[in-house]
Amino acid sequence: MSIFLYIAVMAITTYLVRMIPFTVFRKQIKSRFIKSVLFYLPYAVLTAMTIPAIFYSTGNMMTAVAGTVVAIIMAYFNLPLIVVAVSASAAALIAHFILLYIG
Repeated sequence: MSIFLYIAVMAITTYLVRMIPFTVFRKQIKSRFIKSVLFYLPYAVLTAMTIPAIFYSTGNMMTAVAGTVVAIIMAYFNLPLIVVAVSASAAALIAHFILLYIG
């Protein structure tokens, strides 16, 4: 198949996903439940995509858990994102070296 066909199918799919809500929901949404679902949906999708990537990124569950714990603790104290990311990466690397030394 041609790459242009793949690009065209993805463009149409992306367009339909964005266009359908505008055509279906012409009136303002008044339901508090639907509004809350639509408000939290991006956070839920982002979490569902990120969490598996975190735990399978290092190849070792223990190093991933070490990095995640450090990231959660540092994020709790409202540290900048770059500090949290670098610290979590360093914690995963240190945990990897500790596991290599032990085993």
